[in-house]
Amino acid sequence: MNTTQSVEIRGRFSIVFLLVSSLFLTSAFGQSKLLSLRLGYKPTDKLLIVNCDDVGMCNAANMAVIDGMENGMITSGTIMTPCPWSGAIMDYARNHPEKDFGVHLTHTAEWSFYRWGPVSPKEQVKGLYDPDGFLWRSVEEVYAHSNPAEALIEGRAQIKKALACGVPVTHIDSHMGTMQYAPEYFKAYVQLALEFNLPLRMPSQSTMEKFKQPALREELSKQGVVFTDYFVYEELDNYKEVKPFWINIIKNLKPGVTEIFIHASKLSDELKAITGTAEKRAQEATCFTSDKGIRKLIKDEGVILIGYRPLLELQRKNRK
Repeated sequence: MNTTQSVEIRGRFSIVFLLVSSLFLTSAFGQSKLLSLRLGYKPTDKLLIVNCDDVGMCNAANMAVIDGMENGMITSGTIMTPCPWSGAIMDYARNHPEKDFGVHLTHTAEWSFYRWGPVSPKEQVKGLYDPDGFLWRSVEEVYAHSNPAEALIEGRAQIKKALACGVPVTHIDSHMGTMQYAPEYFKAYVQLALEFNLPLRMPSQSTMEKFKQPALREELSKQGVVFTDYFVYEELDNYKEVKPFWINIIKNLKPGVTEIFIHASKLSDELKAITGTAEKRAQEATCFTSDKGIRKLIKDEGVILIGYRPLLELQRKNRK
């Protein structure tokens, strides 16, 4: 498997289709109506979360998310706490608590020469270390050498690291989908959401129905976990030119809350040395920061930009 191509095109997110409903507990909570209604918006309102994944991966990513949040249309980001540049963006998040930052749970280090290791001590997560002392490059290697218990330990350590640095964490998602491919890993993913009382990234209902898991979202929401109505994922199969792709997505948003994710970065020699998709990442940053056409389209379509904080507040209110 070409890991670089996989993570860039699929966007570091994969879906579990094998979970059974017995994985979940029952409670009084549910998400049978649109999240936008539960947040107090009208039935016709179209809300959009523009999440920037891979924050903290490098300085180029940090600069892009800050610019996009302060001057553009990026409404949230998820931080890779094991990465070398995570400290800088966590310091920014601590000093700008009004910005929405989550944790991009990271169990892989996929690049050829730019690598990082786990946050947890080696004796606690031995299987997550490759022979070079870094995280494994692919999800398949993680599954072959580690286990869900270690993934849970590492995920917990990453969230605690962000909290200890003063980041007011708003949500979680999974880098390359490591915690979402296999049922037991997904169970650990849900456990972290419940343990820290955080919303998490979930696929759309239509996606779950396509893969014969129509009850999964409802079963998860019964535990009080909040997630968006829609998540742009399957559409990425047709992702070619950056701006036309996102224009089409914005034009076809449905009433409710939709999350899209990008990997915005400032174009630099550093970024070019890390990844072969530096140009695409830079174009995504431009689209959702300074592109006047995208900004006008969002306004003309009546799209309401929000971050993950309203979801966090709703979840914590409901799960008291």
